[in-house]
Amino acid sequence: MSTMLRIIKRIQPSRAFSSALPAPETNPSIMYAGLFIDNEWRKSESGKTFTTVNPTTGEVITEVQEGDTKDINLAVKAARKAFKLGSRWRTMDASQRGVLLHKLADLIERDHIYLASLETLDNGKPFTASYGFDVPQSASVLRYYAGWADKNHGKVIPMDGKFFAYTRHEPVGVCGQIIPWNFPLLMMAWKLGPALATGNTVVLKPAEQTPLTALYLASLVKEAGFPPGVVNVVPGFGKAGEALVLHDDVDKVAFTGSTEVGKLVKQGAAMSNLKRTTLELGGKSPNIIFKDADMTHAVETAHFGLFFNMGQCCCAGSRTFVEDDIYDEFVEKSSIRAQKRTVGNPFDPNVEHGPQIDEEQMNKILEMVKSGKEQGAKLVTGGDRVGSAGYFISPTVFADVQDEMTIAREEIFGPVQQILKFSDLDEVIERANKTDYGLAAAIFTKDIDKANHVIQGLRAGTVWVNTYNVLANQVPFGGYKMSGHGRELGEYGLDAYTEVKSVIMKVNTKNS
Repeated sequence: MSTMLRIIKRIQPSRAFSSALPAPETNPSIMYAGLFIDNEWRKSESGKTFTTVNPTTGEVITEVQEGDTKDINLAVKAARKAFKLGSRWRTMDASQRGVLLHKLADLIERDHIYLASLETLDNGKPFTASYGFDVPQSASVLRYYAGWADKNHGKVIPMDGKFFAYTRHEPVGVCGQIIPWNFPLLMMAWKLGPALATGNTVVLKPAEQTPLTALYLASLVKEAGFPPGVVNVVPGFGKAGEALVLHDDVDKVAFTGSTEVGKLVKQGAAMSNLKRTTLELGGKSPNIIFKDADMTHAVETAHFGLFFNMGQCCCAGSRTFVEDDIYDEFVEKSSIRAQKRTVGNPFDPNVEHGPQIDEEQMNKILEMVKSGKEQGAKLVTGGDRVGSAGYFISPTVFADVQDEMTIAREEIFGPVQQILKFSDLDEVIERANKTDYGLAAAIFTKDIDKANHVIQGLRAGTVWVNTYNVLANQVPFGGYKMSGHGRELGEYGLDAYTEVKSVIMKVNTKNS
């Protein structure tokens, strides 16, 4: 079993996970490339299509129907009809919604190898990650929320006076969901799980770079038995996303992506019907390594915390703060580890590192590397494109990074580790917080008192201690500041999809 597969298995076990990696489908057939509206496949109203590209080779995989405003209107209409009081979806027992989510998870597990292969083809991530993490975790999160379907209930409140008061937790309505390209299948499951468990209907737009697994999952939604209109999937570009955000019949928008686009989503939601929003945006997460940390463990975990998924993680530990006494040793060992990272065909089980998502992202990362060198950071290893086919970048490590440098301030979203030096506890807390972002952070130390002090000081939605990139269905995930607002996963993830209704009844008694 490869190093990556062992790490992924340790971080996120799943009942569907097998330590024996099966052979992938290196050329999986493309079964669905249309718009999924009202449980039917259809072409775009405009007749337009767009290409989805294999980032490993730069070659076109297939043509996908390109949804725009007219298609979004049709999808919202279908979702609104499915949400109408008296519809099959609204009259369904809450426990039955849980049964359907379990069936959907069953189908994901049935098609585990195909889905993992399709994700690797369309996204470029190693098959070891698609198979060992993305697919089983997608099924797992749906099962988690299936269990919540009949447990998201209100309370009886002992109200003053001769009244009987209670609360109802009701679905928000039609939910627009816009997902990113870095974890396409998993982010779709994160969005669908709580929305469907609480009785909402969905119009989802996948990223234009990676629509294929979202479309296949749509076919499984129908196979599982969800009523027409409950889940609709409309691939397309920004125009489709904008139409979803601005639509007055959409009650809520959930967006995962860049902070830049997140601001536009928030503005659009306010400009239309003031629909509620949840935003999971960018990050520039600090990873603080103290001198008493286990050096071998810290180096390997910091490496994984940055380079996992080719650095294309919103919570990547991209600012690695290392205490001065161990700084040189940490840099040297991190450089050696980065040089050993295997780059190549993501279907090869021995490969840890695939391509970036597309040429635009690759060029953006290379420009950031260039700025780091120009601003005085020391390029220890990497920093170059690998090969001429596909969008590969060598694992890159910078030392002597200063806080004001562009690579220390802006999200790179690529395989570029920046290692900064610190000498004082309170100093590193202040520097760690000196960012517009606040998605995640980590601390490596054997001193529990030191860890607790730093935990209280860090302004981040998740703080890991002596680990990194550990997520669980039961634990909320989200950010402070410009990393967004709202939380996904856990019981907290239900809040964004639930309206709380207060009911007050006058009680007549003999003495009234």
